[in-house]
Amino acid sequence: MKPSIAIAVALVAFGSAPPSASARPTAMEPATVRVRLETSAGVIMLALDAKRAPKTVAGFMAYVDDGRLDGTEFYRSSRSKAAPGQGFIQGGIGTNPRRKLPATPFEGTDKTGLSHVDATVSMAHGDSADIATCNFTLLVGPLPWLDARPGSPGYAAFGKVIGGMPVVKTILAQPTGGGTGAMRGQMLFKPILIKRAVRLDGVAKPTGRPKTWLMELPRRKDR
Repeated sequence: MKPSIAIAVALVAFGSAPPSASARPTAMEPATVRVRLETSAGVIMLALDAKRAPKTVAGFMAYVDDGRLDGTEFYRSSRSKAAPGQGFIQGGIGTNPRRKLPATPFEGTDKTGLSHVDATVSMAHGDSADIATCNFTLLVGPLPWLDARPGSPGYAAFGKVIGGMPVVKTILAQPTGGGTGAMRGQMLFKPILIKRAVRLDGVAKPTGRPKTWLMELPRRKDR
């Protein structure tokens, strides 16, 4: 797979801001934090590496603990032409400003020692690595070009899928089209609803910020 399908270059950024306290590492977080994603296609289980990628995990968990991922979607499937059945799916808040928290500090693979192997959970970002919010990817097969390398910061790997890989592969295989730029032809015709994201380890740390997205119109129930 070539970097031409680089994750989230086409995502619209709403600017960066200094990280909030909720996005900073904390000694109280367990070394591994499990999260259950309840989707319209089935359950996906994640194990996040808070020991090696503490800032990325803390940023992601702020969205989970606030309920900001509940009712979002997997909206993208990027399949490898060279290796059928491999690629990544992408989901999260998209460009919804009502769900957005301050940007998560970037932790590249050259700092964490993690790499983009099969089943990796990775944080997407826009043109700048420091404007990540909560759009994330789940890999099917290794994608080493997402690691840090000379001339590119790469992306922040921060965990692995530990359950529900058949669900991930099912989403990857769904029909796609539309999109522009790096995401051209990769948008799911029927996005997969993320009904709930549930923390299974540690203590929830909600940010206390207003939940303005709850004023949105209810989503269709046929997904």
